[in-house]
Amino acid sequence: MYKILAINPGSTSTKIAVYNQNEIEFVINLQHSSEDLAGFNSVFEQYDFRLQMILKTLSKQKINLSEISVVVGRGGLMKALESGVYEVSETMIQDMKTGREHASNLGAVLARDIASRIPGCKAYITDPVVVDELQEVARISGLPQFPRRSVFHALNHKAIGRKYAQSISSSYEKLNLVIAHLGGGISVAAHKLGRVIDTNQALDGFGSFSPERAGTIDAGALIDLCFSGQLKKEEIKKLLAGKGGLVAHLGTNNLKLASEKALNGDAHAKLIIEAMAYNVAKEIAAMIAVLEGNVNAVILTGGIAHNIFVVNYIQKMIAPMAHIVVYPGEDEMEALALAGLRVLTGEKARVY
Repeated sequence: MYKILAINPGSTSTKIAVYNQNEIEFVINLQHSSEDLAGFNSVFEQYDFRLQMILKTLSKQKINLSEISVVVGRGGLMKALESGVYEVSETMIQDMKTGREHASNLGAVLARDIASRIPGCKAYITDPVVVDELQEVARISGLPQFPRRSVFHALNHKAIGRKYAQSISSSYEKLNLVIAHLGGGISVAAHKLGRVIDTNQALDGFGSFSPERAGTIDAGALIDLCFSGQLKKEEIKKLLAGKGGLVAHLGTNNLKLASEKALNGDAHAKLIIEAMAYNVAKEIAAMIAVLEGNVNAVILTGGIAHNIFVVNYIQKMIAPMAHIVVYPGEDEMEALALAGLRVLTGEKARVY
């Protein structure tokens, strides 16, 4: 029996899980309050704090480190790469330290540190948000200095694609799918025979607006705001990712709360939620066009896929075009663990 440790750092938490083969032993979400993190000036300064919490938790759970066969961390913002499992390297960690800051960047370094304490154990990441398998025509924008970039929820996209394929006794590499991850950010991608050939830049780029992100907006109006002197650079970036979408329109990123307002007669809340669902459906339709209409299924996943109001609105628009499947929520911990299991059972890890 292989024992696999999965580590998924978030902005205010570090989720860890231990799996025996593909069976979960436990999953724990270690919360970090604003007071806990107040003394750190950067994500990487939090490293030792989070590491000690992980080690203490494993000890409390009576996990002997020597029993761990492999450690898999959440991949972060590094150079673009193809989908797959990658062994953590010094180059990878340096790229994350010098690139854009994000809590997920800690996944690789935490995994490597813990693996280094276990004889014969290795550390890996899999399918970080910078997975890039775009077809060349999808990279071209209206300005050559701004090619379109692939930044999306690759970990959950790929895991859900494999899960759906297994449910119909097929393989992910044999299917054409449009997958929409609906969460704090929203990414919609065209999966062609195991490769994501087109997707929106879901971090702070374009696509549907979401509970926290602005999505596609009027570039001219944004330029005017940038040079108006009203806001600083970081404040404008926060409008695009963090204070956009439902937050900007309704003052909350809580879709459940917004939906309750709509059901209680708040016409504005209803309109904004419908607009978000409308924009998601437009993105899905665009990806159906990318696949030239040859689509085995459209899959809705992520936390918002629990919301019947949003799901029904999207289904109403898309059902005439394609078969729709709903996988509410996400299980990134299982996706990380299964990636580790694939390497342990013969899949060759890629080199970063």
